[in-house]
Amino acid sequence: MIPYHSLPEAIAHLGRNLTFAETLWFNYSAKKSDHFLFCHNILFLFVIFSLAPLPVVFLEIKRILPFDKYKIQPNVRLSLKQMFKCYKDVMVIFFLVVGPLQLVSYPSIKMIGIRTGLPLPSWWEILGQLLVYFMIEDYTNYWIHRFLHNKWGYEKIHRVHHEYQAPIGFAAPYAHWAEILILGLPSFFGPALVPGHMITLWLWIALRQIEAIETHSGYDFPWSLTKYIPFYGGAEYHDYHHFVGRQSHSNFASVFTYCDYIYGTDKGYRYQKKILRERGFTNDTRKNGQAHETNGTNQNGRSHETQDFKTD
Repeated sequence: MIPYHSLPEAIAHLGRNLTFAETLWFNYSAKKSDHFLFCHNILFLFVIFSLAPLPVVFLEIKRILPFDKYKIQPNVRLSLKQMFKCYKDVMVIFFLVVGPLQLVSYPSIKMIGIRTGLPLPSWWEILGQLLVYFMIEDYTNYWIHRFLHNKWGYEKIHRVHHEYQAPIGFAAPYAHWAEILILGLPSFFGPALVPGHMITLWLWIALRQIEAIETHSGYDFPWSLTKYIPFYGGAEYHDYHHFVGRQSHSNFASVFTYCDYIYGTDKGYRYQKKILRERGFTNDTRKNGQAHETNGTNQNGRSHETQDFKTD
């Protein structure tokens, strides 16, 4: 809660006029508790999970030709009913795990020093902190994800996320409840090490989820702005990981690709790209769907994994 009772008091304390953004922030947050402001994340996540995948859902259903050629696995199609089921499953996890986790994590947010007052951080400060958050989350997520592909981690936890070998945006947060809790930790490490403003935290949570949805979209659009981000993985990169499924020891990165390159866990993907180039496949010929067998994936994108392990 902002410790000023009026705008003149805030101006007097800062020794300058408030910016337009600071005035908006003061008017909105001055009489709201920090806990209430933090809980905005629940609303943001719900809106993002519900709305961000819809454009690609529309493309999946309508199969509009100028865009349909960018589908990474064109032989796998999901109906509206199947995608809505995925959304419902995600919402169950959201209300039973994600929402309560946000509520109970507030004391840790206060402990690390996330602030809500004035002055607001500059854009350069926000961008710098977001970059740190992404780098820390990406590195720690890489090792957790890699661990979840061992025999025990996959059988007991991670196989749920891989039920969609042809991922869709709604399936980005589709996972075992334990995986949701485990992978929530890397998202917390960055703000814990470099605490910032509540607005920066909101942006961090929102951008990370939007990135995950884009990565799981199943479409590789050449005009995507993320293609200009150095070392960014993207939909095609992560789609390969889902396509290979349990046997995958490649492309563990959540956002950037540098860990896979450094530790040699992108060799399968790079070898595939090399073979496709030699066979004359281009970016307009969707790789995973046409250059491979279906690898046990049925036509609704759900895995028919027949490997030697028992599902519970």
